[in-house]
Amino acid sequence: QYSLIRDVVSSLKRHRMHEQQFTHHPLLVLSNFGLQQIQVKLMASMFQNMFPSINVHRVNLNSIKRCLLITYDTETQLLHFRHYSVKVVPVGVSKGLKKLLQEKFPNMSRLEDISELL
Repeated sequence: QYSLIRDVVSSLKRHRMHEQQFTHHPLLVLSNFGLQQIQVKLMASMFQNMFPSINVHRVNLNSIKRCLLITYDTETQLLHFRHYSVKVVPVGVSKGLKKLLQEKFPNMSRLEDISELL
């Protein structure tokens, strides 16, 4: 079973799809591939070799725009693919400062000074 991209996009309220998402490879997450069966090990190795490995100490978190989750169901022996879009947003800052950090310029017409925004 699968879903077409046009069906997924039409079901979303706000879809986020832009070309910069596909300039870097996705972060690959494998779930339930720790079994000792040879076919499961072979599948895990195949998926790991489809994408370049990521050095967790050197990776720029802003360059990761997608996450690919592959889950192996041991009972049904099926694979479940999920492809996520990742967005980095600042947390723990005021609403005005968050807009500035995301390069969205807020309406400052009712403010007298930038300090009121921050």
